[in-house]
Amino acid sequence: MFTIQQIKVIARFRSAVILASALLLSAFSLSATEQSISTGWLTHPDHPPAQVRFMLTGEVDKSNNKAQGLLEVKLDDEWKTYWRSPGEGGVSPVLDLSQSQNLSNLEWFWPTPAFYEQSGLMTLGYKHNVVFPMELTFEDINQPLHFSGRLTLPTCTNICVLTDYDLELPPVELNKLETEASAQHLFQQGLASVPKQSDSTTLVSASFDALSQKLQVQLTHDAGWKTPQILIDGPEITDDYFSQPVVEVDGSLITATYNVTNWLGDTDLVGKTISITASDELFAHELTAIVDAKPLTQSADTSIITMIAFAFLGGLILNIMPCVLPVLGMKLNSMVASSASSKRSIRLQFFASAAGILTSFWLLATGLLILKFTGNAIGWGIQFQSPTFIGFMVIITALFTANLFGIFEIQLPSRFSTSIASKGNNTTLGHFVQGMFATLLATPCSAPFLGTAVAFALGANVFEMWVIFTSLGLGMALPWLLFALFPELVSFMPKPGMWMNKIKIIFGLMMLVTTLWLLSLLSPFLGSTTVWIVTALLIIFLLYKVGKKHGKNTVIAILAIIVFSSSALLIIGSMTTKHWVTPIVDDIPWQSLEQHSINEYVAQGKTVFVDVTADWCITCKANKIGVILQDPVYSTLHQENVIAMKGDWTHPSEKVTNYLKSHQRFGVPLNVVYGPNAPRGLPLPVILTSNDIIQAIEYAGRTN
Repeated sequence: MFTIQQIKVIARFRSAVILASALLLSAFSLSATEQSISTGWLTHPDHPPAQVRFMLTGEVDKSNNKAQGLLEVKLDDEWKTYWRSPGEGGVSPVLDLSQSQNLSNLEWFWPTPAFYEQSGLMTLGYKHNVVFPMELTFEDINQPLHFSGRLTLPTCTNICVLTDYDLELPPVELNKLETEASAQHLFQQGLASVPKQSDSTTLVSASFDALSQKLQVQLTHDAGWKTPQILIDGPEITDDYFSQPVVEVDGSLITATYNVTNWLGDTDLVGKTISITASDELFAHELTAIVDAKPLTQSADTSIITMIAFAFLGGLILNIMPCVLPVLGMKLNSMVASSASSKRSIRLQFFASAAGILTSFWLLATGLLILKFTGNAIGWGIQFQSPTFIGFMVIITALFTANLFGIFEIQLPSRFSTSIASKGNNTTLGHFVQGMFATLLATPCSAPFLGTAVAFALGANVFEMWVIFTSLGLGMALPWLLFALFPELVSFMPKPGMWMNKIKIIFGLMMLVTTLWLLSLLSPFLGSTTVWIVTALLIIFLLYKVGKKHGKNTVIAILAIIVFSSSALLIIGSMTTKHWVTPIVDDIPWQSLEQHSINEYVAQGKTVFVDVTADWCITCKANKIGVILQDPVYSTLHQENVIAMKGDWTHPSEKVTNYLKSHQRFGVPLNVVYGPNAPRGLPLPVILTSNDIIQAIEYAGRTN
């Protein structure tokens, strides 16, 4: 018999045993349940820094035959794995499910990655811990799911390792699964980092420039941008690599520009579908876009840094353009004449010339701003559309020519005549006017870098426009400023002597050529006959005055120089015939520029070459004579499947101006090639080469 106290002790012990058994049974059941939907943590003995596990959450969508799962990866220290598009180096993780049963598809969701630099290469991926949500599509809910996969996981630090993990789950009764809280929490945690579609982020444009191999994407986000990351990938562009973009944020608009490379060579993204992953501090969104060939926009970062440099270089190059050479000749003449002057005098002369150049650029900027604010067309060299301006320039160049020939007997009011005559002499005002004059003559010329800088300036705000035009002026004034800062450079010039009179005649002939060229620009306004009569009268008048001033020997010398120069050109031409066998005759079947006609021809599978030009544009003439009217371009433009179109900006034309603006250009020349492979057009460089045109025509004419 047990006492009451003993009975109580036994009862308590029995209750404890029952409770312990119940807890053990519950733990065992939970463990068994967890084992049924998870592989548990797997570590490869040859690569201990990485651990992986796969599990099902227990969440099943019976109506769509879908179940939730996840892959979790843990990495030690600085080890990392890769995104679906790994970047410049690395490979993506791969999961082979060919041995699974009752599994028709697995959709892998990728959290937003980060950029990592590795051995000088930029890669996209994850460090430390990452959860990849997955959605499994099964075939029959009444049949068990046999999940058997082999995961090939790339991991890298300063070395890279590919490791295989066998992911095996015991047969899963899908219709009996229940949601497991911890697995579901991990799934939602990973899903929160996966980009989603959202109306708050919208696509503005996605454009590819085949010549520069650049992709530009523009997006808007309702709440603006703080620390954005814009990634590009897609199933149609697996061999293309996109660099870290140059990103510009303007309120809710973001512009990302990428350099695109492909190990096979130049790539073509036009017409392809891309995925855009846009993320920021509080969101990650994914969009799709079809890439077009619209011209890329200029970025603000480029405007502040690159555009100023472009303007400076463009201004500097203007000094060697044909338009400015006559003025440089005058300047060289004055440099020789002033070689014995004091350093202070030399500095003053060159600073005056530089000030004249800058003043002219500021006046141009002011005039263009007035036109812009009054709604008129604006552009580089647009003043040459005015016969009044051309006539004024003819008078000025003729006066400079007469001055260089040593004749200033034009009967004008004495004060005005004296003032004009002094402009070509070595007065400070004369050097100032020389600088202004050089700028005015430079405006019909386009040079490398100049077109890009001017196009940006004309589309920018007032301050940016002034900065760009000031940079243009400083670039053009640089040679003059160097002599002003280092006047001792003048001492390297030849000493003055009788030879200077002969050199002045040569410079006078250069200026005469400029005058005759300006006169030719009046043909569309006055008619060719009138211009020829004025030209003949001017030449006769100048030769008469030169003969009266310097004697008939000087006239004979001038005529001899003209004959000798012409003969030399003919001899050089005959010796190089094989390089220009094609006659310089413009019999290309040009059509008038019409945008709707371009679209129709492209739809028919034809290639369209557009040349926007003007009679007063020196660079246009050089492109035409040196490239367009020479083989192989000349013959190519005569082919049946190539259409040549011309836009003439000699006179004001709203149609041509709008076309220029559509390509973000405000000056000529502009050459664009269209075709089935480039329906939006491929803009060509300002200074053309045969290769540029032929390559663009071949590229645009491809049919996919």
